[in-house]
Amino acid sequence: MSTVDVSIELTELLQSPTVHHNLSVPQLVEKVLSRREGLLTSSGAVRAETGKYTGRSPEDKFIVEEASTKEKIDWGKVNKPFSSEKFDALYKKVLTYLKEQKELFVFNGYAGADLKYRLPIRVVNEYAWHNLFAHQLFIRPSKEELISHEAEFTVISAPNFKADPVVDGTNSETFIIISFERKVVLIGGTEYAGEIKKSIFSVMNYLLPENNILSMHCSANVGQEGDVALFFGLSGTGKTTLSADPNRRLIGDDEHGWSNSGVFNIEGGCYAKCINLSKEKEPQIYDAIRFGAVLENVIIDHDSRLPDYDDNMLTENTRAAYPLQAIDNIVDPSVAGHPTTIVFLTADAFGVLPPISKLAKEQAMYHFLSGYTSKLAGTERGVTSPQATFSTCFGSPFLPLPATTYAEMLGEKIDEHNVNVYLVNTGWTGGEYGVGQRMKLAYTRAMVQSALEGELTNVETIKDPIFGLNIPAHVPGVPDEVLQPSKTWDSQEDYEQKAKELAQKFQENFKKFSNVPEEIAELGGPLV
Repeated sequence: MSTVDVSIELTELLQSPTVHHNLSVPQLVEKVLSRREGLLTSSGAVRAETGKYTGRSPEDKFIVEEASTKEKIDWGKVNKPFSSEKFDALYKKVLTYLKEQKELFVFNGYAGADLKYRLPIRVVNEYAWHNLFAHQLFIRPSKEELISHEAEFTVISAPNFKADPVVDGTNSETFIIISFERKVVLIGGTEYAGEIKKSIFSVMNYLLPENNILSMHCSANVGQEGDVALFFGLSGTGKTTLSADPNRRLIGDDEHGWSNSGVFNIEGGCYAKCINLSKEKEPQIYDAIRFGAVLENVIIDHDSRLPDYDDNMLTENTRAAYPLQAIDNIVDPSVAGHPTTIVFLTADAFGVLPPISKLAKEQAMYHFLSGYTSKLAGTERGVTSPQATFSTCFGSPFLPLPATTYAEMLGEKIDEHNVNVYLVNTGWTGGEYGVGQRMKLAYTRAMVQSALEGELTNVETIKDPIFGLNIPAHVPGVPDEVLQPSKTWDSQEDYEQKAKELAQKFQENFKKFSNVPEEIAELGGPLV
């Protein structure tokens, strides 16, 4: 079977009268309810459950090994190869399965807010609520754009199709497979909608650098003076929360490109964690969850249909998907200038990293390549408590190319635009996870605000003796002792032991980068 045959079969499938193309939000909500895929909450949002898969499945993700991309992909634990023959056979199985379904749903739209670099995409869904998710998360076309829309990449999601690992060559019943030659993402065996979003992000992380554009796992906003800030960090570190600032306009909460013209959002919506969400702490996110929004795995009251954001019975990784337009102060279209400030967010489960430190160029490159954080409960299957991890460029699961490709591009842009870079710990203080407590959001907001307003550019700093980080001696609104991690622990001996343990992990992890300039390894990392 050739690739052309499969393409023809897909075209024929999508021409069926039972396939719904580009339904409106109200139409999709009606479908979700009539098909009993979800419930309507008191705010008008749709609530759906994702079954046993309540987070991403990184062990089930593959890239097809193809002649045109084979030498470019950074093959390994993250980017696992999948044979072309196995892909075509599985693809045909999935299409055959979808033909048997009573209804399918198709969304046509874009990834990339900059018109010069956007990617026309198509998302084919077995579930109406997944299609509503795609409608809210990607960039929606105008009526005029829809007429001439020709998809360059297609995502096919069939949650109820289970693979046979022995026959199909997958790791389990679940699979997320990208073929760059066929321009197709094949998803099956999981109802977790985040796989749809992140698969297109992986695609853009391959395509954008080919056009000399840095693709980034970060949120972005812009101040009243036009100053742009980027927030890098893995899921749960605070990208969405900290970028949703009432005094700054939001560009986007998770995925961006940085071209020679400036920054642009890859998406058209937000996918916010909502465990413990409250109107008091995060009013923008709370108010955005209204008609058309999608809630994943949030417990709701049977009678009142009020969401209980504090209930983690199904997962810690409860989510809300909504369009950017649900937030008042956004940049529309989601395009802005070059950043003046970059913030690396880490949720340190060891409780030893400073809540904020200013990074020199070498330190910025070191910590970008390291991407240290803690995997938080629920973001991946099997993660039930925070685990210390290093995710290269704060987005390793989604980077098809070698890490140095992205790091070198970032370093060049930091130099070219004289960007201030900070490392912010939103994790634990006063002890490791289970002993200390999570850093207060109010403190983190105060520190970030001071950084964005330039108050920390020339402030007095204290060098951390273990990590070599420059810690501001004073930050408005934050007690001085909070800024020095060692002063928050009851036992200095315990602190030093845990700090040296983490420093050793940094050094061991960095050994995997063999082609990094010596000054980055020598000047950027821990001192011990």
